[in-house]
Amino acid sequence: MRDTVPDVKREEAVAPDPVDALLGTRLAELRAEHGWSLGELAERSGVSKSTLSRAERAETSPTAALLNRLCNVYGRTMSQLLSEVETAPEPVLRAVEQQVWEDRAAGFVRRSVSPPHGSLRGELVEGRLAAGADISYDSPPVPGLEQHLWVLDGSLAVTARDTEHLLETGDCLRLRVWGPTRFRCAGPRAARYVLAVVRP
Repeated sequence: MRDTVPDVKREEAVAPDPVDALLGTRLAELRAEHGWSLGELAERSGVSKSTLSRAERAETSPTAALLNRLCNVYGRTMSQLLSEVETAPEPVLRAVEQQVWEDRAAGFVRRSVSPPHGSLRGELVEGRLAAGADISYDSPPVPGLEQHLWVLDGSLAVTARDTEHLLETGDCLRLRVWGPTRFRCAGPRAARYVLAVVRP
């Protein structure tokens, strides 16, 4: 008699993205350092407990909006947070070593260009928004953050303090951020820009 073996479909566990895993660990550490429960952090950030829990366990890739809210609560810029999952800073950061983070759902790719350094106030970030991408932030990670946004390619509409600035290739916008902001790819093709950020 031939043995029969049930046809069982096994679901292979998908390993989390390495950056998401490091971010999740650091987010859990920050919450522990502040002595907050998930519920307390949810109240402070306006993000649900389940979403926070999944982000800390790297079960989901955090969005730019989510990280921005958490940076606001923890008093960090996004580059600071990302640099905290890296090794000790070096004065030169090669292109192949620059941290790239992607919000796939929003069509946003962020590259940390400056070598990470916790005690310096300025940093450079390269951003890419897919055609039609539209990202809104409730508040800056640090109130009064100074930003210089230089469009390298494409068109970008930036809204701050209820004023929309339509930027074309080569244009540069300088502002201090106190409230909500919105970044929208206004052209038919992707937009690429450099963002210089200076903490107050």
